[in-house]
Amino acid sequence: MRPFAVLAIAAGLAGCTLEPHYVRPSPAVPGAWPTGPAYPTPSAAPLPSLSYRDIFKDPHLQTVIGQALANAQDLRVAMANVEIARAEYVVQRGELFPHVDASGAFSENQTRLGSSVAGVPAGQREINRSYAATVGFSAFELDLFGRLRSLSHAAQDRYFASEAGARAARLTLVGEVASAYLTLAADRSLLAIAGETVVSAQRTVDLTRAKLTGGVSPRTDLTQAETLLDQARSDVAQLTTQVAQDRNALELLVGAPVPDADLPGSIEAVDGLLGEAPAGLDSRILLRRPDVVEAEYGLKATNAQIGAARANFFPTISLTALAGAASPALHALFAGRNQTWQFGGSAALPLFAGGQNVGNLALARGERDLAVAQYQQAIQRAFREVADALARRGTITEQMSAQTDLETAAAENYRLSEARYREGIDPYLITLDAQRTLYSARRTLASTRLVRAANLVALYQALGGDQLIDSLPPPKVETGKG
Repeated sequence: MRPFAVLAIAAGLAGCTLEPHYVRPSPAVPGAWPTGPAYPTPSAAPLPSLSYRDIFKDPHLQTVIGQALANAQDLRVAMANVEIARAEYVVQRGELFPHVDASGAFSENQTRLGSSVAGVPAGQREINRSYAATVGFSAFELDLFGRLRSLSHAAQDRYFASEAGARAARLTLVGEVASAYLTLAADRSLLAIAGETVVSAQRTVDLTRAKLTGGVSPRTDLTQAETLLDQARSDVAQLTTQVAQDRNALELLVGAPVPDADLPGSIEAVDGLLGEAPAGLDSRILLRRPDVVEAEYGLKATNAQIGAARANFFPTISLTALAGAASPALHALFAGRNQTWQFGGSAALPLFAGGQNVGNLALARGERDLAVAQYQQAIQRAFREVADALARRGTITEQMSAQTDLETAAAENYRLSEARYREGIDPYLITLDAQRTLYSARRTLASTRLVRAANLVALYQALGGDQLIDSLPPPKVETGKG
């Protein structure tokens, strides 16, 4: 039909936008990771396929993380926002196409003649009926200057940003659950060390009391032995509370009780079940972090809004087209020469809007500048997090080795000093000092294990987690060349 042919020709003219050509801002960070004594040598190998299961190899931790991902309300909120953004994009994109409707109408009117007319006697009723059926569209905006297309691009980019935000929320949750799990493991180790120290110190107190009764040791030896026992007892009470609070924190993140069988026994039990996400040589992998991806899509959305604001300065052209049939008899509605059609158009050119269009354009440009700054901030924050994690990673192995040797030496020193005290060779003060040193060394070693494990979690998060292999594919972005 003629109206729809005109529509097809007009629609072919609509395809340009007034959006600025999008160019990704150069990241305001160095192109490579920091180097120096504190940093490991980056690997030049390509990034392998990774998921959180490759980093957190403890099957119990994997179970806990899976339960948290299934229950987390924050993650559900993020996914709901993705669905909302997707629906908003579909709605906005629908404005690019005519909304074609079909309609039918029926009318009947009756006229009673008060006097004779053309041979029809007075008082005769005349009944007129009409039937009509139409299909077409009305007030369809012809997007010659790309206003609707730019709004569609902005909605699409906001949808992609919300999806990246959901991935960022997922990554944060995985990292927080792993950190809470490891903290619980470390505090359980510290509780076990404090409990073992209570038993050891109690033996020493009993020995010293026996020597005091026999007149071999002074009372100061007994009071000194009791100080370490009391300190260890206090630590047991404090750590018992801390372990309970750690479990509460973990179950809050998981959103459900965690069975005892899935809780870590100690930091030593999970220390060897953590992998490492390689950083690579090039800092451009930060562009795949979900929070950076989210910031970039937000920037693209503001860039598209500029195109829509520019288009508001140009005429708005709308078309209406209807085709159908009309007949006084229903059975003849689609027969003969009963076809009808209607086609029309209108144009509106903004002449004066009180500065509204100028203000909207300035607003869009300001929001674009803000989005550029936020994008750069996201990259700089990501670079700082990776650099800090690498600095810790570069020295933690040597620290662990030294602390392990210290704990071994302290244990041997205490064994020898205790034997010499029992034989009456050395005063108790030497044994007390050795026992305190061993207690401190064991606690520090457990804490260092936690630092190493937490560093692996931090590096996994800082590099974008699973996004190393599962980043959001960049959509095709039209440059606005019309």
